[in-house]
Amino acid sequence: MIRQVRFDKKQRVVDELIRRIESGLMEDGFLLPGEHQLAQEFKVSRGTLREALAELKRRNYIATQSGVGSIVTFDGVVLDQRSGWAQALADSGALINTEVLRLEAVTRPDLLPRFGTDQFITLDRRRRSNEGKLVSLERSLMPATGGLESLPRVGLIDNSLTITLAAYGYIGERGDQWIGAEPLNAKDAELLGRPVGTVFLKALRTTYDRQNRFMEQVESLLDPVHFRLHLQFGESK
Repeated sequence: MIRQVRFDKKQRVVDELIRRIESGLMEDGFLLPGEHQLAQEFKVSRGTLREALAELKRRNYIATQSGVGSIVTFDGVVLDQRSGWAQALADSGALINTEVLRLEAVTRPDLLPRFGTDQFITLDRRRRSNEGKLVSLERSLMPATGGLESLPRVGLIDNSLTITLAAYGYIGERGDQWIGAEPLNAKDAELLGRPVGTVFLKALRTTYDRQNRFMEQVESLLDPVHFRLHLQFGESK
């Protein structure tokens, strides 16, 4: 009986938070109040609240990290799936292993005229397919402001750059993306374990947030055997 009562309390918290998230009261990137405040609001124990938050995280409504809190990651789709109006999709359905090669502060005077700053955080990652083959290399640049300057020290939230940016108030609103094909140079070929000159898709995307602030520039090299470009246009009927 006690277990059932606790389950009912947890479900009540889960249902209400989902209602707020899906109705837009808590938008993607919204930082939830602290556990103590939420537990008081719902009149449940901290343990019950944590179970509810764990359920929301399992269902991809929120992401959590110690020292930051819980961040809404739902806007009709999982936040990490929003890669702009052009998406590179894995034919196999998933890339299960992402390796961080570099996460550090850099100075780029050449970008000062374009982005209004020469201080950035750079993040280099490569991904492997389910079979263990390296299939992509990604280099991201973000402004070293608004708390992002701490990323080399604290790392990413849930290993997701999109969720991390949202947690610091950067939610993509507009941008542009260019996609072409290029042969791998010696450095990139070594990082991807391919012969020099192997042709990969190359995508370059620049994103600005809802306040018109520059938030990310990312260059991606994608194995065309594993990725395809999917564009949608017009209105569904």
